[in-house]
Amino acid sequence: MTTASNTLSHSQQLRAKINLLIPALAGAGRALIDHPDLAELYPKYLFTLHCMTRATVPMMELALDRSRELAASDPVAAGMIAYLEKHIPEEMHAHWSLEDLEALGYDRAVVLRQIPSPTVAMLIGAQYYWIAHYHPVALFGYMEIAEGYPPTLAQVERMMAATGYPREAFRSLRRHAYLDLEHRDELHAVLDSLPLLPEHTSVIGMNAMQSVELASRAIEELIPKHAAAAAA
Repeated sequence: MTTASNTLSHSQQLRAKINLLIPALAGAGRALIDHPDLAELYPKYLFTLHCMTRATVPMMELALDRSRELAASDPVAAGMIAYLEKHIPEEMHAHWSLEDLEALGYDRAVVLRQIPSPTVAMLIGAQYYWIAHYHPVALFGYMEIAEGYPPTLAQVERMMAATGYPREAFRSLRRHAYLDLEHRDELHAVLDSLPLLPEHTSVIGMNAMQSVELASRAIEELIPKHAAAAAA
């Protein structure tokens, strides 16, 4: 008997799982964008974004190393190598959010001395665990969240209007609005090309859903009422 899940590609199955929780991430984003104090919150959001994006290349490099180690006996790991080799250079843009903060008058050295959110550390730290202690393919669950749901250009324009900040302070978000969608499509292509077993699809989905939860929490913590509730 053929079920609906049997007729879906790996990437479609992953998106179906994520869609169960994505309203939480979308809601956190709306709460930030619609907040009356967005001008005050936006630099904090940029710092949170930077804390996430600066970890992307090291995570992918670790996944590439592990994939090479496993490749001789693991066709899934072997199939990841070309994708990671191609995309690691394309992900070297953590400096974009720092440049946006500099456009707002922040000193880069001072920004880099700030302590990242423990929630972000949990989100990123989980990726290292999955890669090193289970299978590097788990990283694709996080990448689907990081690449697959960027703010839209319309949302970025709303943020610009609400804050009154110059366009130079939104270069990172504007670039991600279209580049991430290209990266998402390329991620889907490699997911659908891999000979994934049930345990692979399960861990990718598990990591994606946990990533939605933690990414949502990281944004909510920037918003005063959510931060107060979390601390209570």
